Amino acid sequence: MAKTLLPVEPIVDALVAQWQTLDDVVSALGDDQWSADSILPGWSVADIVAHVIGTESILEGRDVTSTRDVSALDHVRNPIGELNERWLDHYRESSRADVMAALREIVGVRTDHLRATSQEQFDADALTPAGQDTYGRFMRIRVFDCWMHEIDLRDSTDGSTPSDEGPAAVALDEIAASLPFVVGKRAKTPKGSAVLFVLEGVGARRIRIYVDDRAAKVDQFPDGDASADVTLTLDSVDLARLAGGRTSADPSRVAITGDHEIGRAIVGALNYVI
Repeated sequence: MAKTLLPVEPIVDALVAQWQTLDDVVSALGDDQWSADSILPGWSVADIVAHVIGTESILEGRDVTSTRDVSALDHVRNPIGELNERWLDHYRESSRADVMAALREIVGVRTDHLRATSQEQFDADALTPAGQDTYGRFMRIRVFDCWMHEIDLRDSTDGSTPSDEGPAAVALDEIAASLPFVVGKRAKTPKGSAVLFVLEGVGARRIRIYVDDRAAKVDQFPDGDASADVTLTLDSVDLARLAGGRTSADPSRVAITGDHEIGRAIVGALNYVI
C-alpha cells in the first residue's frame, strides 16, 4: 500500500487550530454543562476533554495508572478503550481549572514538538490507528479525532455546528481516505459501480469512488457526476457522526438518488471508526 505523504505545515496548522477551537468551545460552557453527560456512553463533557489530554500525553510518552478495572465497563470494547478510560479516571477528581490547565500544557508541548518536526520525520513510518503508514497520516487522524470531539462537545451542549474550514477540510480528507474501504469492503458495493458523495456545509466537497477489483477514490467519472450509480448527499458533520457511530447520527438525513439498495448498504456501513 502506498504511503500517505502529507506536507507538515498545513496539517500542523489545522491541528493547532483545532485544539484552540476545543479550548474555546469548552471555555464557553457553564459548570453544569461541563459536568453533564455527553453523547458518548459513560463519558461526561469533562471526560471528552480528559480524553484529548490523554491521547496527546500518550504521544509524548506519558502514562497513568487506573485505580479500578476499566476493562469491565460496558462501553469499553478493546485495549484502546481501556487506555482511554485510564486517563479519564486520572482527571475525574480534578477541578475544571486543573483539567483546562492540563489541556493547555499538553497542547503547548505538542505544538512545540510538531512545529519542530521536519518533513522527513513527518514522512517516516509510523503505526497509526489506521495501520502502518506515516507520522503525517497519524497527525491527520489526530485532526479528524479532535474535530469529531468538537462535534461531540457541541452535540452534548448547545447543538451548534463547527465552522472552521481549515480543520474540517483536513478531517474530511481523512474520512475520504477511508470511504473506499467502506464502499468496497464493508458495503460490498458491486464491481463497476460509481458512487458519489456530495457533502454540504463546512468543508463542502464531492467525493467520487469507483469500484473495480477494489474500490478507489477518483478525481472524476468518465461520463461525469450524473453517471454515478448512486449519489449520497449529506452534511459533512452528519458524515462524521455516522462514521463515528454517534448517537446523534441520523441515517435518514442522507438523501439517496440512483440505486437505493446500494445507497442504503453504504449508509449502513459508514460506522467504521474504532
